[in-house]
Amino acid sequence: MRTSIATVSISGEFPEKLAAIARAGFTGVEIFENDFLTYDASPRDVAKMAEDHGLEITLFQPFRDFEGMPEPLRRRAFERAERKFEIMNELGTDLMLICSNVSPVSLGGIDRAAADFRELGTMAARHGVRVGYEALAWGRHVNDHRDAWEIVRRTDHPNVGIILDSFHTLSRKIDPNSIRSIPGDKIFIVQLADAPLFDMDLLYWSRHFRNMPGEGDLPVVDFMRAVAATGYTGPLSLEIFNDQFRGGSARALAEDGHRSLVNVMDRVKRLEPDIRIDVPDMPDRVETQGVEFVEFTTAPEEKANLTALLGTLGFTYTARHRNRAVDLYTQGDIRIVINTDSTGDSFAGASYSVHGTNAYAFGLKVNNAGDALKRAAALGAPTFSEPRKPGEVTVPAIQGVGNGVIYFLDGSPALASIWQNEFEPVEAPKTTANARLTRIDHLAQTTHYDEMLTWLLFYTSIFSTRRTPMVDVVDPGGLVRSQAIESEPEPLFRLTMNGADSRKTFAGKFLAEGFGTSIQHIAFATNDIFATAKALTTLGFQALPISRNYYEDLEARFGLDPDFSDAMREAGILYDRDDNGEYFQIYSRTFGEGFFFEIIERRGAYAGYGAMNAPFRIAAQRRLLRPEGMPKR
Repeated sequence: MRTSIATVSISGEFPEKLAAIARAGFTGVEIFENDFLTYDASPRDVAKMAEDHGLEITLFQPFRDFEGMPEPLRRRAFERAERKFEIMNELGTDLMLICSNVSPVSLGGIDRAAADFRELGTMAARHGVRVGYEALAWGRHVNDHRDAWEIVRRTDHPNVGIILDSFHTLSRKIDPNSIRSIPGDKIFIVQLADAPLFDMDLLYWSRHFRNMPGEGDLPVVDFMRAVAATGYTGPLSLEIFNDQFRGGSARALAEDGHRSLVNVMDRVKRLEPDIRIDVPDMPDRVETQGVEFVEFTTAPEEKANLTALLGTLGFTYTARHRNRAVDLYTQGDIRIVINTDSTGDSFAGASYSVHGTNAYAFGLKVNNAGDALKRAAALGAPTFSEPRKPGEVTVPAIQGVGNGVIYFLDGSPALASIWQNEFEPVEAPKTTANARLTRIDHLAQTTHYDEMLTWLLFYTSIFSTRRTPMVDVVDPGGLVRSQAIESEPEPLFRLTMNGADSRKTFAGKFLAEGFGTSIQHIAFATNDIFATAKALTTLGFQALPISRNYYEDLEARFGLDPDFSDAMREAGILYDRDDNGEYFQIYSRTFGEGFFFEIIERRGAYAGYGAMNAPFRIAAQRRLLRPEGMPKR
C-alpha cells in the first residue's frame, strides 16, 4: 500500500516534516507549494532530501485558478503552469494538483474547461508530467467530483486525470458511490481527510477542522470502498488542515496519520475483499470482554494509604505474587493489583519515580491475546515487555496513554491461570465484609486536550469500539472536554477520555502535579447503590460531600420524592436519568494528586456517564483541595 501525506498536514520546519513522515512509515509525500517556497533550497536539493528519507514525491500542489479564465489571464495561467512543470522535473515528481477555479472572473462551461485541460495535457506531456483536477467543495463553477470527472472525461487526454478528496465529496453530502463509475486508471491520486460534523462555511470548515480518518464523523470508509471498487491502485494520501495540529508534535501527527490510513484500509478490505490496493494483513479489530485488572504502582511507605482506601471500599487482600512485591486485592469480579517492586528492571518502579502513586497499567480480557498484540503492532503501537522470572508467563502488552501499559489476557491455559500459578493466596481476614461491588464499569483517563484525538484514534483503531458524542464539562478553572469509547457489540469495556487545556481545572491540576497523562479515576459497578452505600458507611468510607443545593435542585428538575432525594443526600449519591434509564454515582474523596474512585449503578438502558453531575463533583473536589503553596504531607 502506497501511503502519502501532504507537508501541510503536520507542524514543523520542512526537514523536520520529512523526517517525521518517513519515520512514521509513509512511502510518499505531497509537497505543498508554500512549504517549498518558504524553504531556502533548490528543487533538486528538496528532491535529494526526500530520496534520502526513502520518500517518493507523490504530488506537487496546489495550482489555482486555471480553467475557464478570460484572456489575458488564460494565457498567463498556461505560462504559470509551464514554470511549475519545470520545477516538477527538478523535484522528480510527475503529478500536479489543479483545484477547481474560485476566481470571480472565471467563466463556466464544461466544454470550455475541457478544452483548457486538453491543451494543458499536451503541454504536460512535453514535460513528462501529469495533471490531476480536483473539485473544491466551494469551487465557483465546479464543486462536485461528478462535474470534475465529466470535464476530465471530455478532455480525453492521457496526461489529465481526476483527483478525489474525501472532504470535498463528503462535506457536500455527495453519494460516494457515484465514484464507482470512474475508471481507476483515471484517478491519479486519492486524498483523505475526516472532520467533525459542523454546520458552517465549507471553506472555513476545511481550512481549520479537518482531521485524520477515524478521528471525525465523515463516512470515510464508505468513500474508500467506492474508490477501491474502481480498481484504483495508486497512493492514498492525507491532506489535513487543522489549527490544533499546527502546534503539535510532527512525529506524533505523522504517526497518527499513518495509523489512520492503515486502519481505514483494513476496514475497507474487509468490506471490499476484491480490492486491488495491497493492504497489509492483520487481525481484525479486537473485541474486549472487559477490564481484567488495574495495576497501581506505589512506594512501600505509601502503600498503606492506598490499601486503607481500598479497605473502606470493601476490597480484600487475597494473594501475593510468588516472585515480586505485588499484591492482589479483589471484590466481585474486580482485581486491583498493587506493585511496590522498585528493582532496577521494574517498569512499575520507573513509573512511580516519574508520576508518584498511579494506576499505570490495566489488563483487558480479549478473545485472542496474540492477535490483539499483532493488530496493535501493525498499527504502530509500541509493544511492551520486561524480563520474566522462572515460572512467570509473558503477557502480550503494549504501551498506551501516558506510556502506561495495556495487557492482553485471554482464555488460553497459560494466561487464564496466571492468578492461580503466579500468586500465592494469603490468609483471609476473619471478617470479609464487602461493598457489593461487582465489576469495573469504566476507566477514566485524563490527558491534554491536544492529545485527545491521538488516543481516541489509538483505541478505536485497535479495539472494536465506538465513540460517543463529545461533552463539554464546565470547571471553574476552564473547560474540560470529555468523550467515551465503548466496546462493540456490547459495552463490556468503557473508557472516558477527558482533555484539559488549562492547569487551573481539576483535571489540569492532576496532569501538572502527576507529571502527565494517566488514569484519574476508576468506576466500580454495583447492583444496589443504596445497599452499597450502607456497607460503605460500615467500612468507614468517606464519600465526597455534595452540596445540599444540588439535591434541592434535583427534586425540582426530576420531580423526585423528597424521601428518595433525602436518602441520596445522606449517602452522597448523585443522580441522572434519561429516556432509557437511571444512573446513580458515589465518589470517593481524592487520593494523591487528584485520583479518585467512583461507584455507579445503571438502571434500565441508561448509557451515559452522568455528565450533568460533573460540575457538582468538581466543585466538591475543589473544596477539598490542598491550598496552593501548602506543602504535601
